[in-house]
Amino acid sequence: MRSQNPDNMPSTIRAQIEIIPCKVCGDKSSGVHYGVITCEGCKGFFRRSQSSVVNYQCPRNKQCVVDRVNRNRCQYCRLQKCLKLGMSRDAVKFGRMSKKQREKVEDEVRFHRAQMRAQSDAAPDSSVYDTQTPSSSDQLHHNNYNSGGYSNNEVGYGSPYGYSASVTPQQTMQYDISADYVDSTTYEPRSTIIDPEFISHADGDINDVLIKTLAEAHANTNTKLEAVHDMFRKQPDVSRILYYKNLGQEELWLDCAEKLTQMIQNIIEFAKLIPGFMRLSQDDQILLLKTGSFELAIVRMSRLLDLSQNAVLYGDVMLPQEAFYTSDSEEMRLVSRIFQTAKSIAELKLTETELALYQSLVLLWPERNGVRGNTEIQRLFNLSMNAIRQELETNHAPLKGDVTVLDTLLNNIPNFRDISILHMESLSKFKLQHPNVVFPALYKELFSIDSQQDLT
Repeated sequence: MRSQNPDNMPSTIRAQIEIIPCKVCGDKSSGVHYGVITCEGCKGFFRRSQSSVVNYQCPRNKQCVVDRVNRNRCQYCRLQKCLKLGMSRDAVKFGRMSKKQREKVEDEVRFHRAQMRAQSDAAPDSSVYDTQTPSSSDQLHHNNYNSGGYSNNEVGYGSPYGYSASVTPQQTMQYDISADYVDSTTYEPRSTIIDPEFISHADGDINDVLIKTLAEAHANTNTKLEAVHDMFRKQPDVSRILYYKNLGQEELWLDCAEKLTQMIQNIIEFAKLIPGFMRLSQDDQILLLKTGSFELAIVRMSRLLDLSQNAVLYGDVMLPQEAFYTSDSEEMRLVSRIFQTAKSIAELKLTETELALYQSLVLLWPERNGVRGNTEIQRLFNLSMNAIRQELETNHAPLKGDVTVLDTLLNNIPNFRDISILHMESLSKFKLQHPNVVFPALYKELFSIDSQQDLT
């Protein structure tokens, strides 16, 4: 069956659908094609992929990120995403959608309008976004970091973790995380992004919009809580636990790095859905992700902890804390601090929505050295602070005296920084002892641990 031509749809339906980004790559959509809302590019790609001579192969690990920037880099993963989303030559036309399906699309339209409104309200000055911010790779190519306020062509990347040594931009951007993991989509100027019809019918204020948006983003980038709790109730898999306890130091580091990388890929997707985040300069997006992703991983780990067993859901197995110990005392200390901090968050019994808001707060923490858009980041942080305060005050009484849950969460943030330092110190020591170990590309880039030769 042929794809639906948006020109044959009523104009009101077409206008509604085009508000929803392409489900495959996030670019501007043009309608429902082969059963899924996509852009013209992904529509044409799927049509071409149905040829009998097509035999796509993934050159990596079949987990490539597919977005507007790098959708052409791996045809295999792009096609798999199309199929997973439900694209099919036999798809039912939009005009034959059931009432329930139509209502789902309308709900999604309202959600995206709310998200755009939140992004617009968070922007400090629309004129800043009238022209596209140069990408990090462009700035590196033209070697113009000095004009941004950095001295001696250096950026204090290590400083958020307490390091005194600076590194050059070439060192921090060797893998070009901006191209592979951060979508550089530029939003429309403020004057054109607000939908007057939505504003007049919007329920609640900006806090409600932000809370709903982040809750959706969290739900879409995490294992469902029901599945996590199902794993808590299963009998311990003794053989798997013994397997991990008997892993050598090198194998355990690599396995943990793989699991952490998978989690960070989801964290990046979550960050891209935070209203206003994608309107920050690309350099600030990258810096916030580089310095904040490990911290958000600890927050996410808290929902995977079974406090009664002091065990964590690690992939598809529950592992106790001691399964991650090695003979190195610093590494044991790192593991203990990670579990201790994640446990302190889990004990607060936060809802999924509260965890989503907390992640936004941690990522947008404005005291990260090296960011350029301090004012914009501070405004986004304030929005998250107002929203999480509203949510926590509704759901939680003070813990002891006048100490609130929010106080406890904010006091945990210095612990994140300390653990990040421990992680980097342990990683540096490990690399000195095992120079030939090759970590996942994203892990290497985020933690800037290898030379340029290793990254090629």
